[in-house]
Parts: sequence; C-alpha cells; structure tokens
Amino acid sequence: MLIRRVLGAASLMLLVMTSQAGAQAAKQQRAAATGEFPETKPELVGFSAERLSRLDGAMKELVDAGKLAGVVTVLARHGKIVEEKAYGYADVAGQKPMQKDSIVRIFSMTKPITGIAMMMLYEEGKWKPSDPIARYIPEFRDLKVYSGVDKDGKPTLDKPAHAPTMGELMSHSAGFTYGFFGSTPVDKMYVEAQLLNSATLQEFIDRVAKLPLLYQPGEGWVYSVSVDIQGYLVEKLSGKPFADFLRERIFLPLGMKDTGFFVPAEKLGRVASIYQGDATAASVMPKDPGVSQPPGMPSGGGGLYSTAGDYLRFAQMVLNGGELNGVRLVAPSSIELMRTNHVSDEVKNARKFGIGLYQMQPGLGFGYDFAILEDPLKLGSTAGKGTFLWDGVAGTWFWIDPTNDVVFVGIIQRWLMAPGAPDVENLSRALTYQALINPAK
Repeated sequence: MLIRRVLGAASLMLLVMTSQAGAQAAKQQRAAATGEFPETKPELVGFSAERLSRLDGAMKELVDAGKLAGVVTVLARHGKIVEEKAYGYADVAGQKPMQKDSIVRIFSMTKPITGIAMMMLYEEGKWKPSDPIARYIPEFRDLKVYSGVDKDGKPTLDKPAHAPTMGELMSHSAGFTYGFFGSTPVDKMYVEAQLLNSATLQEFIDRVAKLPLLYQPGEGWVYSVSVDIQGYLVEKLSGKPFADFLRERIFLPLGMKDTGFFVPAEKLGRVASIYQGDATAASVMPKDPGVSQPPGMPSGGGGLYSTAGDYLRFAQMVLNGGELNGVRLVAPSSIELMRTNHVSDEVKNARKFGIGLYQMQPGLGFGYDFAILEDPLKLGSTAGKGTFLWDGVAGTWFWIDPTNDVVFVGIIQRWLMAPGAPDVENLSRALTYQALINPAK
C-alpha cells in the first residue's frame, strides 16, 4: 500500500511537471508564431529573482525621488524575456503612466540601426571599408583639415594626409564633428551651418562639404555627423529613400511596428514627454513640432522614435548574429565586423577623445556604430567581455553581451546634457550582473 501511494504521488508530480513543461513549450511556440518574445523565470536562465529585485527597487527609487519621470526596462537572456517593467509617468503633469509600449525619441540609438543598413549594402558589394568616402560622395573630394589658426586668428587648413575612408566614417574617426560638444573654430562652423536643420539629405551633404575636418583622418575619435552621412549613403547606394529602406528592409521584417522617423497621429497619445531635468512641469521640453510628419532630412544619427520592445527585437537580432525568428538581415561575419574595435591604440592611449560615459582608453573601443567594452574589468564593469552598446541623448540605452547572451534595453526621457542626470545606465548594468549568479545556465 505504501509503495502504491509513493508511486501514485510520484506519477502525479511527474504529470504536473509534464503539464507545466508542455504549457511553457506551447507558450513559447505561440510567441514564435506571433513574433512575440517568450518569457522565462529568472532562475531558469541563471538569475536570482531576489537579487534582481534590487534593479526594480533602484528604478522605483529614481522615479519616486523625481529624478526620472518614467522608466521602461527589459532584460532578456537566451532570447527570452527575464524581466520587463514600466515605472512612473510618460507625462507627469497629465499623470499619464509610462507603459511598456510608450513611444520615445531614441536619438543616437538610431545609429546602430543605420549601421546595420550600411552592412546590408556592404554585403551586396556596394562599398568596402578602405574606399575613400569621396568615391560615393564626390562633394567630399576637396575636404580640408583644420590645423590651427594664423596670426589673425583665422583657421588654417591643410590637405588630408589621406582621403577619409568609409571605415573611418563608420567608426567616427574620419575627422567630422557635431559642433555641439566642442569649442574649436571648426565646431563653431558646424553649429553655424545648422547641418541637422537641412531640408533634405542632399542639402545636408552640400553643407558638410563646405566645412573642414576637425583632425587628420584616423588620428582622433570625435562623435560626429558621420552616421547622418551614412544615412545619405544608404539612400544613394540603394537607390531607395533612406526612411523607406529602413522600414522595408529592417523594421517590417523584424516586426518593429512602432519604429520610424515620425509618429502617426493615431499613436501620438503614446509618446512620452522629454524632461530637461527633474520630473517637473517646468522641466518639460517642447515636443517636436514635426513629430507626426515625415521629415525632409531623416537623421541616421538620431531621428528615430521607437519602443523598448521594438528595440529589443533589433538588439536580439544583432546578438543572434544578424537573424531573428527566421528572418536574416546580415551574416554573422558582418556583425563581427561591427563589434570589432577600429580605433587605433594611439587614439585610445591619448585619453583625450570620447563623449559622456565613453572616453576612448585601453579596454574601451569603437567598432562600426557601436562602442565596445573590450576589457570590462579594466573599465570597472562586470559586464561580459566584448559587450557592445550605445545610448541616446534623452537617456535611452542598451547593451548586447555576447559572452553572457544578455540583452538589456532601458527607456527614459531625460536630457543627459542637463546637469544632475543620474547615471542610470551604469547603475542598471551593475544591478543586472549582481543578479546573474549562475551564468553557466
């Protein structure tokens, strides 16, 4: 009798476990069929739910303290969502809660997407890294290089030691700048030229062509309009408008249904407000007046709107080596080229180039439109070796960790250039990895 009871209990337990496993498998199959991401429990992929709650607590604390209006975070491992949460408000004055599908301006997180578009054309044989940029943009044939000022204080210009190349363009080392982040005469020229206010991509190129390079190609690393130039190149090399190329070749295949250079009128209610500083009514920045209209100059460097879920799809595709749910955009070798450092040791050792959290130095490199944590421990980070990442000026951020098979996307809308902005990106990274207690799973 006792043996029969034990066997009966064991059979019941096995039945329950089999049923749970079957339900989980069915859920994952449905997710794959609909293009949704499957979810998983933290412990099944090496995370401690208890320790992961520290990330949750930290995000809530930033919102409760008024440092951030709202936050969305999504963490995935092995292609499954471990945690996805929304905190606070998309608009404080209107008491509009931040939602998982809130639409935000991702600014410079546009850059890696443009980079993937460039790599698609690379795979079609349309360009190679050693090519001079002027081969495809003749307007750049006579670019000069700033070398200082003369006795009257006027800029002196030299010929480039070599024509800036496509590879240098892809890695922000060709000599271009933005203007906003520097104080040289060249930066002033860039600001006065109002490049990003150009009516079309062609007008943008015409304006850039009249400006000198800030430094000799390959001899520096300065965050720049290089990716806006890439957007023009996508248009020229593909023969298709840049925005159409991204929509047809990237967004639609990946199911990025809320990503684009403008927000349709029916989705405007989901757009989060951007704050200059703390989450107060006085800190709200004006909404883009053209938010619901296609821009004349779609900015490959910072023009996209998106959601955390959409960007997760893009980042997971990259981590997968160029494929998501059976849809392949590029080959694994192209992703390797993008996430390999292309900045010289001389530039990194100089320790005078960089922007924000990313100061070029030994251990930190830059590939094609991604920064790379080549040696995270040397940089004081517990992320996996080779993690590549970027962020946006309104506080959005992401990282892709091929060592630990982790993707993280964070969404806020607080202007990083304003003083007092919390370093939520590094905070989230530290709190994610302290919870990864069994990375072998």
